[in-house]
Amino acid sequence: MSAHNRLVGAATLKRLRFRRGWSLAGLARALIGAAAELGQPLGASVASVQRTVARWESRKAPILPGDRYQLLLAHLYARSTDGHTSLGTGSEFAELLDALAHLGDSERRLDELRTLLVRTATNDGSGLLALLGPSTQHALSAALADPSRLDEGLLADMRLAVGDVNGQVGSVPFVRVQLLLAPIVESCRRLLDAAVPEPLLPGLQSVAAQAFTIAGRAAFETHDDAAARALYAEATTAAGATGSSWHRAIVNMSHALVTLYSTPGIEAAQRLVDAAVRDARAGESVTVRARAHALQAEIAARAGAERNARAALALAWYDMDSDRDGDPASTSFSVAHLRGFEGVCRRPGRGTRLLRPVSRGPTGAARAGAAGDRGHRSGAHPDPARRAAVGGRTAARLYRRRLGDRRQGCLHPAAPSPQRPAAVAARGLVRRPR
Repeated sequence: MSAHNRLVGAATLKRLRFRRGWSLAGLARALIGAAAELGQPLGASVASVQRTVARWESRKAPILPGDRYQLLLAHLYARSTDGHTSLGTGSEFAELLDALAHLGDSERRLDELRTLLVRTATNDGSGLLALLGPSTQHALSAALADPSRLDEGLLADMRLAVGDVNGQVGSVPFVRVQLLLAPIVESCRRLLDAAVPEPLLPGLQSVAAQAFTIAGRAAFETHDDAAARALYAEATTAAGATGSSWHRAIVNMSHALVTLYSTPGIEAAQRLVDAAVRDARAGESVTVRARAHALQAEIAARAGAERNARAALALAWYDMDSDRDGDPASTSFSVAHLRGFEGVCRRPGRGTRLLRPVSRGPTGAARAGAAGDRGHRSGAHPDPARRAAVGGRTAARLYRRRLGDRRQGCLHPAAPSPQRPAAVAARGLVRRPR
């Protein structure tokens, strides 16, 4: 961390203190009071804490507050002067995190601090608007009163807030996720029913689709299946109106997983996955396409369709190895996630056939012949090259039949053609260059 960054962090801490009207001693007393309120008394005098605060704000060599003081500062600045909790963009809490980052704190520790404050904010239900900063709250209130005042800045802040909630999934109970998401979900519904500026409608639909999808997942996790179905239906409608089919593919994949674990059989989930694959193939996100193929492989494995599962996994790897520069959803799926799907496909559940692991090199690429490794019970030829060719033809036929890539009259790069024999196509699916 450079000296300049540390000075920026120190100046930010000082600015926060001045904004609250605290002297060094005043902040020291506030920290001592916060510690007592949290049941963790500091056991230090005001003068001692004051000297510590001065070291954080030093113009020569500022230091990073310790973990305990970071927690106390977070509790102080998370609650605004009017007594409401505010953790979103533009809040004093967000400024505090920025100051700590400049002073050298790690992103992991800052995420832990934020998660802890989110939990605290939702303990008593007082954090309903916690992830919306003060300026965002005012702008949202104005837009709800007059939809013509909706602008790109407000949509960006709402998108960030939804992303913040999504980042809390797995860290806080789903009941609290619902609590944090409720004002955004209701605001999206009201704005979608109003006459918002036409150019902003696709952006609003995108935010709404993401919010409804997370809310549907949370409803499912809290055993409210009826609400989950309704929210996923809203999410599907909103995503379909964005003009980008990969948005709807994401909704269908989330809905498929929920359906898989809430509905007997796999037929309903399979229909959703097939719809997600079609949307992903028509969309501009290769990453979402890979994720859809991976989920298709899992569903096939659960159905005992080993060959289809292998083909879908091969297509997922092909997508992940493609050029993903400029992908609008590049962080939504990774090689690590895909390996997880491979593991699920090997052990998909009781009563289903198990896939043998695909042989891969150290970089993750499958070795030649892996896709055609079907064993001898089906009469497959034992020669690895022959098995690869058979596997390539099977994968290509499955691809054309189920996904039907017709964009600009082009075949998939790995599909056989008069100029691309099946054996070459198999290498396109199996030997994926890194």
